[in-house]
Amino acid sequence: MLSLMELQKQFINMRLGTFIHFNSSTVQFNSSEMEDWEYDCENNDKPRLYPFDEKDWNPSHLDCDQWAAVAKSGGCKFAAYTAKHHEGFATWPTAYSEHSVKNATNKTDVVAAYLKAFRKVGIEAGLYFSILDLTAGISKKSCNEEQKKIIKGQITELLTNYGDIPFLILDGWNAPWGGPSYEMLPFEELDDLVKSLQPDCLLMNIGWTEGIDGSDILFFENGAGQDVYSDFKGPGVLCQKLTGTWFWRASDPVTSPVSASWALEKMHQYFTMNVNFVLNLSPNKEGRIDDNLANEFEIIGKELVLPEPIKELPSGWLKR
Repeated sequence: MLSLMELQKQFINMRLGTFIHFNSSTVQFNSSEMEDWEYDCENNDKPRLYPFDEKDWNPSHLDCDQWAAVAKSGGCKFAAYTAKHHEGFATWPTAYSEHSVKNATNKTDVVAAYLKAFRKVGIEAGLYFSILDLTAGISKKSCNEEQKKIIKGQITELLTNYGDIPFLILDGWNAPWGGPSYEMLPFEELDDLVKSLQPDCLLMNIGWTEGIDGSDILFFENGAGQDVYSDFKGPGVLCQKLTGTWFWRASDPVTSPVSASWALEKMHQYFTMNVNFVLNLSPNKEGRIDDNLANEFEIIGKELVLPEPIKELPSGWLKR
């Protein structure tokens, strides 16, 4: 078991990663005006309009090895995958919900396939999990004991059944965009659970950017407007995207992504602040990454120059 600061330092020294968004939104909203999820029903008291039918999950050419190859070509040292997003569809056969791949047309355990593929090429593979769950009714208005059992049970599955997970990213929890508050579900309650299952697993909370009393690494969703404080010294991580939305859109294959040079300029800005850069990959509904996005990653990998690893914690580094 390593100290938190040693784990933070090891994470920051990886510098560049990828965030893979592939879930029900890939199928539901790829041709609609909806961006990534039903924000209105959580935040504006509107009824839910877009429940997802598990049978509609059928990626016909799922290829996690291709995802890993694209990430590797871009120079990525770590990766995160959306095991469950806000809609609530679990891409592994969870025992805590019927809303999962076990009832889908394609029943592949995507979590297992992703982890196997990325580990095979030497990329540190972590997971993303949304506390906010529209299907289970877990929201800023409701997080009762039965719903807590779902949250804790699914996190336990992910950290028990799939080997070592270096980090777990939680979202939709004490967040401005929705999900239970810390009063409803205290940070310590989940942090203790994670550390009891995997002591060296970093817990990152996308909705928390005020200090590491609510996250092991500060997380900045730059692609949604969050930015790093000007005097920040680390440890942090920031995510961005080359396409218009986090999840794949039907127009993506024929729309030029943001250039690799833009991403390289952005990431080096943040590397100097001890903030890792996470660049999104969005597989299409068949389960593969489109060529135009893969090409930009390849350019990044060819031009990427990473800074020297930090050996000592810098002055101003956030500590518990």
